[in-house]
Amino acid sequence: MSAPVTISIDAMGGDHAPGMVVEGVRLAHVRLPHVRYLLFGDARRIDPLLERCPELKGVCQVRHTEESVSMEDKPSQVLRTGRRTSMWLAVDAVVKGEAAGVVSAGNTGALMAVSKFVLRMLPGIDRPAIAGLFPTERGETVMLDLGANVECSASNLVQFAVMGEVFARAVLGLEQPTIGVLNVGSEDLKGNDAVRGAANTLRESQLPISFHGFVEGNDICAGTVDVVVTDGFTGNIALKTAEGTVKFYSGFLRQAFGSSLLAKLGYLLARRALTKVKVRTDPRRYNGAMFLGLNGIAVKSHGGTDAFGFANAIGVAVDLVAHGYNDRIRKELEHLKSHEVATSQRIAGNG
Repeated sequence: MSAPVTISIDAMGGDHAPGMVVEGVRLAHVRLPHVRYLLFGDARRIDPLLERCPELKGVCQVRHTEESVSMEDKPSQVLRTGRRTSMWLAVDAVVKGEAAGVVSAGNTGALMAVSKFVLRMLPGIDRPAIAGLFPTERGETVMLDLGANVECSASNLVQFAVMGEVFARAVLGLEQPTIGVLNVGSEDLKGNDAVRGAANTLRESQLPISFHGFVEGNDICAGTVDVVVTDGFTGNIALKTAEGTVKFYSGFLRQAFGSSLLAKLGYLLARRALTKVKVRTDPRRYNGAMFLGLNGIAVKSHGGTDAFGFANAIGVAVDLVAHGYNDRIRKELEHLKSHEVATSQRIAGNG
């Protein structure tokens, strides 16, 4: 039986909070009965919801606060005046050791700012990165950064590669994930200085990782590699493009199958196969983006998700805690640092 784990929850974060949050906790409890929860938010709204879920009695503890972060609040404003909000208190519970990780469906920018300020960065990491999962032909692929950093140096991308590799091992259960750097071509001479520099470092490093090389946009959904590394500008565009494409084709299919009586009959015949496709591409299954590089586990759920999606975000946080994600990151960074020192000494000696 798994050891008890406590996760802090921003119960007021998200478009449909706190109802969606409490129902998400209930669904997560079915799969993760060993997990306990600290729910931060308005007790007057949360307690009646918990009373309808007797199975959560003894599992959840409500920490009352009347303040919360809205989707319109600016991160700078939250940093100045938001210390009593449900989001801030939920993150702070991780620093205090009351929780092993935090999950919120609230304002992304505010959550990143608060988490970075409260949790701080892991030693050796310059910037945090947002990592998420993509469905592919081969299963699932981790991609980072998805929007935290518009511009990145070669060193940033190398750090993202290390963090993404450990994330894939912890969440996807892969023994040796393959790493690829997203580029405009697979040739070594393609791309800007940052991607070429990152690729050179990853090829020459002594890290126990499997570096594939450059990958292109069509390689993401093909599942060519298990971890796709890119800057936040490119990653966010790729994410939004993929989400938009799924909605685009879903709309076309609905229109096509409803266009005639024969088309409707065709839908009835193909319904089972279409249901499999729908389940496979359901974004709720991949909900839960991790803020990698922080000195603590912080998971961002999509603001518009439902209870099923939020439960999956909780699962991501629990998986990272269970696999000692941050401890493994520290060890990998130590190896990388040793390699950089050895390379510098070798260059100096040859000079």
